[in-house]
Amino acid sequence: MNSQTKKLLEKNQKLNQLDGARVLSHVQRDSGEWVLNTLMLEGYDVPFKYSRTKRYRSLEGAPVNLTYYPQSTTIAGIEFESMKVVRIRRS
Repeated sequence: MNSQTKKLLEKNQKLNQLDGARVLSHVQRDSGEWVLNTLMLEGYDVPFKYSRTKRYRSLEGAPVNLTYYPQSTTIAGIEFESMKVVRIRRS
């Protein structure tokens, strides 16, 4: 973990760091001017979501380092948990 990541984690107590996680699936969907990305990681049942302005190469099968925080969304009265990715890097 580099010093910039350590500073982020110290500044915000809700942030988490995950290193070397393998991506099982990577889905990209257009949403207006943004591309919504959803990752499913090996060993996790919760989706990891982030947005980009352009499409990116597929991360499927790649190990990644993530900085994220938990979030929940209520749709039709049902609460769904997901992880909001702040930073993602291939490891």
